[in-house]
Amino acid sequence: MTPETSAAFKQLHHASLAANTLDTKTKELIAVACGVTRLCEGCIVHHTKAAKIAGATLQELHETLDVCTMMNGGPATIYGKKAIDAYGA
Repeated sequence: MTPETSAAFKQLHHASLAANTLDTKTKELIAVACGVTRLCEGCIVHHTKAAKIAGATLQELHETLDVCTMMNGGPATIYGKKAIDAYGA
């Protein structure tokens, strides 16, 4: 990836997760859900840690993963565990 593309992606990342109508915690939990359903381990770890920093509780993470399981079935049970591990519970 070129430095220009990397900088543009970083800008998109920050703009997308900035608090607005949805707070950053909610946006990070959405990002965790996307990571779990897309089976992206790096995304799961990064956004779970960011959600925790933004104030997400372990219960909120569990409920987010419940929705992932409902929407994605069995694979979400495996990749959802990665989010729990990243949270440090």
